[in-house]
Amino acid sequence: MSQTPKYKAMLAGKCPRCRRGNMFSGPMYSFGTNSTHIYCPHCGMKFEIEPGYFYAAMYVSYALNVSQSVTLGLLTYIITQNSTSPWLYLATILGGCFLLAPFNYRYSRIILLYWLSPKVHYQPYLDTDDKPGHA
Repeated sequence: MSQTPKYKAMLAGKCPRCRRGNMFSGPMYSFGTNSTHIYCPHCGMKFEIEPGYFYAAMYVSYALNVSQSVTLGLLTYIITQNSTSPWLYLATILGGCFLLAPFNYRYSRIILLYWLSPKVHYQPYLDTDDKPGHA
Protein backbone atom coordinates (compact mmCIF):
# COMPACT_ATOMS: atom_id res chain seq x y z
CA MET A 1 0.00 0.00 0.00
CA SER A 2 1.23 3.52 -0.74
CA GLN A 3 2.35 5.84 2.01
CA THR A 4 0.05 8.63 3.16
CA PRO A 5 1.52 12.02 2.17
CA LYS A 6 2.54 14.20 5.11
CA TYR A 7 0.44 17.20 4.04
CA LYS A 8 -2.72 15.07 3.74
CA ALA A 9 -2.17 13.56 7.18
CA MET A 10 -1.57 17.01 8.68
CA LEU A 11 -4.68 18.53 7.09
CA ALA A 12 -6.80 15.60 8.27
CA GLY A 13 -5.38 15.72 11.82
CA LYS A 14 -3.88 12.23 11.75
CA CYS A 15 -1.21 10.74 14.00
CA PRO A 16 2.33 11.79 12.96
CA ARG A 17 3.73 8.30 13.55
CA CYS A 18 1.27 6.12 11.58
CA ARG A 19 -0.69 8.82 9.67
CA ARG A 20 -3.85 6.72 10.15
CA GLY A 21 -5.32 7.33 13.61
CA ASN A 22 -7.22 10.53 14.45
CA MET A 23 -5.51 12.92 16.86
CA PHE A 24 -8.78 14.60 17.88
CA SER A 25 -12.19 13.43 19.00
CA GLY A 26 -15.06 14.98 17.11
CA PRO A 27 -15.16 17.60 14.39
CA MET A 28 -13.30 20.92 14.62
CA TYR A 29 -16.41 23.08 14.95
CA SER A 30 -18.95 21.43 17.23
CA PHE A 31 -20.65 22.11 20.54
CA GLY A 32 -19.36 18.82 21.95
CA THR A 33 -15.87 18.12 23.10
CA ASN A 34 -12.92 19.19 21.02
CA SER A 35 -10.08 17.37 22.66
CA THR A 36 -6.93 15.50 21.78
CA HIS A 37 -6.92 11.74 22.20
CA ILE A 38 -4.45 10.51 24.81
CA TYR A 39 -3.29 7.65 22.57
CA CYS A 40 -3.51 7.15 18.81
CA PRO A 41 -6.45 4.81 18.11
CA HIS A 42 -4.44 3.10 15.35
CA CYS A 43 -0.84 2.68 16.57
CA GLY A 44 -1.07 3.55 20.28
CA MET A 45 1.36 6.48 20.24
CA LYS A 46 0.95 8.72 23.29
CA PHE A 47 0.39 12.23 21.91
CA GLU A 48 1.42 14.14 25.03
CA ILE A 49 4.98 12.85 24.99
CA GLU A 50 5.79 14.25 28.45
CA PRO A 51 3.80 16.12 31.10
CA GLY A 52 3.00 19.64 29.96
CA TYR A 53 4.16 18.90 26.42
CA PHE A 54 1.34 20.81 24.75
CA TYR A 55 2.16 24.03 26.60
CA ALA A 56 4.62 24.62 23.74
CA ALA A 57 1.64 24.60 21.38
CA MET A 58 0.61 27.93 22.93
CA TYR A 59 3.61 29.56 21.24
CA VAL A 60 2.62 28.09 17.89
CA SER A 61 -0.96 29.23 18.48
CA TYR A 62 0.29 32.72 19.31
CA ALA A 63 2.19 32.87 16.00
CA LEU A 64 -0.94 31.72 14.16
CA ASN A 65 -3.04 34.37 15.95
CA VAL A 66 -0.61 37.17 15.12
CA SER A 67 -0.45 36.23 11.44
CA GLN A 68 -4.24 35.90 11.25
CA SER A 69 -4.75 39.25 13.01
CA VAL A 70 -2.39 41.06 10.65
CA THR A 71 -4.08 39.43 7.66
CA LEU A 72 -7.56 40.35 8.92
CA GLY A 73 -6.47 43.93 9.58
CA LEU A 74 -4.99 44.28 6.09
CA LEU A 75 -8.06 42.72 4.46
CA THR A 76 -10.34 45.04 6.43
CA TYR A 77 -8.38 48.04 5.20
CA ILE A 78 -8.32 46.81 1.59
CA ILE A 79 -12.06 46.06 1.55
CA THR A 80 -13.35 49.12 3.47
CA GLN A 81 -10.61 51.73 2.83
CA ASN A 82 -11.44 52.97 6.36
CA SER A 83 -8.40 54.09 8.34
CA THR A 84 -10.22 56.19 10.95
CA SER A 85 -12.36 53.71 12.90
CA PRO A 86 -10.43 51.61 15.43
CA TRP A 87 -13.69 49.86 16.42
CA LEU A 88 -14.06 48.36 12.95
CA TYR A 89 -10.59 46.83 13.15
CA LEU A 90 -11.02 45.74 16.76
CA ALA A 91 -14.33 43.99 16.05
CA THR A 92 -13.03 42.34 12.89
CA ILE A 93 -9.80 41.08 14.43
CA LEU A 94 -11.35 39.89 17.72
CA GLY A 95 -14.24 38.24 15.88
CA GLY A 96 -11.82 36.52 13.52
CA CYS A 97 -9.65 35.30 16.41
CA PHE A 98 -12.75 33.95 18.16
CA LEU A 99 -13.93 32.11 15.03
CA LEU A 100 -10.45 30.72 14.32
CA ALA A 101 -9.78 29.51 17.91
CA PRO A 102 -10.75 25.85 17.22
CA PHE A 103 -8.58 25.89 14.09
CA ASN A 104 -5.63 27.29 16.08
CA TYR A 105 -6.13 24.74 18.86
CA ARG A 106 -5.88 21.82 16.45
CA TYR A 107 -3.24 23.02 14.07
CA SER A 108 -0.90 24.36 16.76
CA ARG A 109 -0.76 20.82 18.17
CA ILE A 110 -0.41 19.28 14.72
CA ILE A 111 2.45 21.65 13.80
CA LEU A 112 4.12 20.96 17.14
CA LEU A 113 4.02 17.19 16.67
CA TYR A 114 4.85 17.09 12.95
CA TRP A 115 7.51 19.79 12.62
CA LEU A 116 8.80 20.77 16.05
CA SER A 117 9.19 17.41 17.83
CA PRO A 118 12.49 15.63 17.23
CA LYS A 119 11.25 12.52 19.11
CA VAL A 120 8.36 11.84 16.72
CA HIS A 121 9.13 10.07 13.44
CA TYR A 122 6.94 8.63 10.72
CA GLN A 123 6.89 4.81 10.73
CA PRO A 124 5.87 3.63 7.22
CA TYR A 125 5.23 0.05 8.39
CA LEU A 126 2.38 1.37 10.58
CA ASP A 127 0.74 3.16 7.63
CA THR A 128 -1.57 0.26 6.75
CA ASP A 129 -5.24 -0.54 7.15
CA ASP A 130 -4.38 -3.36 9.51
CA LYS A 131 -4.58 -2.28 13.13
CA PRO A 132 -1.23 -3.09 14.81
CA GLY A 133 -0.79 -3.87 18.47
CA HIS A 134 -0.13 -0.93 20.78
CA ALA A 135 3.53 0.02 20.71
